[in-house]
Amino acid sequence: MIEIHFGSQVCGELTSAASREWLVPDGLGGYAMGTVGGLLTRRYHGLLVIPGKTPASRKVGLVSLDPAVLLPSGARVRLGAHEWASGEVDPRGFELLERFDLTDGLPRWRWRVGDVVIERELATLHGRSCVAVVHRLVSGGPVELELAAACTWRDAHGERRADGPPPRMEPVDGGAVIEGAYRLSGPGWTPQGHWWRGVHHREEAARGLPPEEDLWYAGQFRDTLHRPGDTVSVLAWAHDPAPAPPPATEVVAAARRRNREVVAAARPADDVEATLALAADAFVVRTDRTAVDVVAGYPWFGAWSRDTMISYEGLFLGTGRADLGRELLRSYATTLSEGMLANTADTGRVEYNTVDGTLWFLHAVSRHVTVTGDTDLGAELLPALGAVIDAHLAGTRFGIVVDPADALLTQGAPGAALTWMDARVHGAPVTPRQGKPVEVNALWINGLAGVAELAELAGQDADSLHRLHERAVKAFQDRFPAPAGWLHDVVDGPAPAYPLGGAAAHDDDLLRPNQLLAWSLPNAPLEPDPRTLRRVGAALLTPLGPRSLSPDCPGFVGRHRGGPAERDSAYHQGTVWPWLIGPYADATRRAGLPVDELFAGLEAHLTEYGLGSVSETADGFAPHTATGCPFQAWSVAELLRVRR
Repeated sequence: MIEIHFGSQVCGELTSAASREWLVPDGLGGYAMGTVGGLLTRRYHGLLVIPGKTPASRKVGLVSLDPAVLLPSGARVRLGAHEWASGEVDPRGFELLERFDLTDGLPRWRWRVGDVVIERELATLHGRSCVAVVHRLVSGGPVELELAAACTWRDAHGERRADGPPPRMEPVDGGAVIEGAYRLSGPGWTPQGHWWRGVHHREEAARGLPPEEDLWYAGQFRDTLHRPGDTVSVLAWAHDPAPAPPPATEVVAAARRRNREVVAAARPADDVEATLALAADAFVVRTDRTAVDVVAGYPWFGAWSRDTMISYEGLFLGTGRADLGRELLRSYATTLSEGMLANTADTGRVEYNTVDGTLWFLHAVSRHVTVTGDTDLGAELLPALGAVIDAHLAGTRFGIVVDPADALLTQGAPGAALTWMDARVHGAPVTPRQGKPVEVNALWINGLAGVAELAELAGQDADSLHRLHERAVKAFQDRFPAPAGWLHDVVDGPAPAYPLGGAAAHDDDLLRPNQLLAWSLPNAPLEPDPRTLRRVGAALLTPLGPRSLSPDCPGFVGRHRGGPAERDSAYHQGTVWPWLIGPYADATRRAGLPVDELFAGLEAHLTEYGLGSVSETADGFAPHTATGCPFQAWSVAELLRVRR
C-alpha cells in the first residue's frame, strides 16, 4: 500500500495543502471529502454528504469539525482552516500540521502545538451514511480539545445563505439532530446556533460558480485528553430508524480491516496496483442499498452507463468483483429499449442519448465471459444482445442505423451529441460528430465479433453475424485511413453547402484519440502501424494521458479553465483525458512498442490532486495541471486494467 506523507514544509504551505484532496466513500454514493489543510475549497466538501434517490442527488450535512486545543497555560490554539469572502484565511491550522498520510485509504492528520501532538483519523461506515472522527493525544498533555461543528442541509450542487431560515436543531442526548436529517453525537456537547458568514470556496470561484456560502455553527464538543492514547470522538449519521452506529474507534478499525480485504481480493502486483484497487472501490456502490451501480466521479457525478461500461473491466474484473459485475450487467440489460442502453442521467431521469454506451455494454459482457468463463451469463444475455444488433440494423433513435451500403454504423440528429465527446455550450454540441465516428464503428465491429462468439459458445448459428462483421471490417479498412497518415475521426459527415450549389459528404481528419480504439479493442478492425502510432503519440500523448485534440489542429484549446461555457468549450478540444491511457497502451502493446514509461506520470499523479486516485481531466498545455473531478471512475479503471 502506498503511504502518502507530507512533511511540515508542504503541510504549512497553503497552496499545496489546499490543492490536495482526500475522499472516504460510504459505499452508497455518499462520502466525506476535504483538503489536506482542512480548507473548504469546494461547495461539495463535507464530513457527512448523504446520497439521495440517485448518487448525484447528494445532500451536504456536517461540513466540518474544527478543532481547537486549550493548553494548561490558558492559550487556545485553533487547528482548523477557513477562507472568507474577504480573502482572509483564518484560522491557519495548516501551519501547525506536522504530517498527513493516507494509509489503508483513510486520512490521518497530526498537528503539533509545542510539546502537544494531536492526531485525527476519519472513516465512514460502509453501507451506511455515517462518519466517525477520532482525535487522539499522541504526546504531551493534559489538554482540552474543543470541536466546533459547522453544519448545513442543502443540495450538494448549491449553497445556503444566512438570509434564509437557519437549520432546525433538535436536542438529543449527547448532541443534536439537524433538520430531522442527521444526528451529531459526542462528549461535552454545548449548542451554539449562529451563522458563520461568507465562507469562500476557491475552486468554485475558479469554475465560475457562486463561491460563497454561510455555515451554521450548531455547537461544540469538548473533552479532556489526559495522557497519550486518550481519544475524543464524534459520530454523525443519517437520522433513520436503524440502530445507532458502533463507537467511532470501532468504525475506524472496521474501515481499515475492510480496505485491507478489498486490496487483498484484488491480488495486486505492487503498491501502485494496491492503491488503484482501493481507489476503484470508491466507485462501486449499492444505490438504495440494493442495486449495484458505478459512480462516474466524485464529488459531482452520479451513474452514467457509458462511464460504467468503459470502467467495467478495471473496476470489476480487475479487482475480484466478478460476482458483483454479473449482477450489474444483468441489471443494466433490463434497461435496453429499442436496442439502446439507458443512460441514467444525474438528473434522475432515464435517457437514451448515447450511440456508444450500448456498444460498450456489448464489450463489457464479452469481456466478462472471456475473463471469467461465465458462459451461463453469456447465454442468458444473448437474446438481448442479439436484439441490440437487430435494432441497429433496422434503425433506432437519433438516426442511429447501420448503413446497408457498407455495414458501418452512422448516427446523428440536429442538436444531438451522442458520442463520449458530448459537451454542450448554450445547448449546442461542441463536437456533434454526425456521420460515422471512428471509435463508434470500431466498437460496432468489436461488438459484432463478441456477440458472434457468445452465440457460438451457446451452440447457436453465428454465420450471419460473421458475414456482417466481415463486411464492416472491409469497409472500415477502406474508408477510415486518411491521407494525413492517421485515421479519419468521422467519415460521411453532414454535407456542407457550397456557394455555387451542390454538396459533398465530409470526412473529418482532425487528429483525435478516438482512432486508438480501432487498434486497441480485442476485435479491433485494424492492426496498429508502429510509425502511425508514434506520430499520433507525438501529437497527443502527455504524462497524464492523451489529449482530445492535437495542438496543431484548428480549434485546439490548451487550458480547461474558466466558467462553465469556457470549460465545456475546451472539454474535448485539447483537454487531456487520463482514461484514454487504456486504449493507447493496448494499441502500443499490439504494435510491439514498449509501454514501461507510459504510466510514470499517472503514478506520480496519485499523490496530487485527488489523493490515491486519478482525475477526470487535465490541461492540454504543460504542466498539464489536473482539472475536473479529482476522483474519476474510468480514469482509475483504465489505468488499473492496462497496468495489469
